[in-house]
Amino acid sequence: MQDLAKDGPRVLAIVNQKGGVGKTTTAVNLATALAAARKSVLLVDLDPQGNATTGLGVKRSVIKESVYDVLFDEASMNAAALATKVPNLAVVPSSIHLSGAEIELVTADHREYRLKDAVQNVRGYDYVIFDCPPSLNLLTLNALVASDALIVPLQCEFYALEGLSHLLKTVERVRKRFNPTLEIQGVVLTMVDKRNNLSRLVEEDVRQFMGDKVYQTVIPRNIRLSEAPSYGMPAIVYDMKCVGSQAYIELAREMLKREQIQDLKFVA
Repeated sequence: MQDLAKDGPRVLAIVNQKGGVGKTTTAVNLATALAAARKSVLLVDLDPQGNATTGLGVKRSVIKESVYDVLFDEASMNAAALATKVPNLAVVPSSIHLSGAEIELVTADHREYRLKDAVQNVRGYDYVIFDCPPSLNLLTLNALVASDALIVPLQCEFYALEGLSHLLKTVERVRKRFNPTLEIQGVVLTMVDKRNNLSRLVEEDVRQFMGDKVYQTVIPRNIRLSEAPSYGMPAIVYDMKCVGSQAYIELAREMLKREQIQDLKFVA
């Protein structure tokens, strides 16, 4: 594990090319849990839909610079970052302009490294976390090139392993061409229903396939996780005691243990 104070932030991407697997829910609540563990966190919303931005209560009217400006107008991430209501957590917001970024990146110079260049200048954070769009496009590729490691949310459904195999092949190509040190920090099983035979079977298959890369902590189906974004809050703030929030707190603890960080005291 790198010395965060000396070498800059640890950079993680929350990635899965499939939509609806709990990517943004994981990004927002894991970032919140890390902030509660007294880590300084910068969440970067790379999804044009901007759900991580609104899920943290950031209003469109206060956004002056977004991740689009970071990618194309050389704005700094530190300058674009907005404080949230969660202590120790800031967000670089998405914007509607990001929906055209894919087309603009196709012909852009240094197109795969735009995000990496921007992250290298980030100061004052222990972690930078990318909430990636639900596709393996050039925005996601930028995140993979810029990241130290990936966290993969995986819904317990029939085609889960097929999608995971596709992602692993993409990661291997990125390692060979752009980022040889990229690693998978862990796979987190989401929307788990222990009463459902399919959930149990998928969990067994994923653990057999990925071994100890799969976190022991699983994220259950929980209505509070779905309700919280409509109030502009992480679930951990909206209802810290619900099973979904507690699962993300445990996930953060497990993640930090993998990062070999021993300061695991959480604050309410």
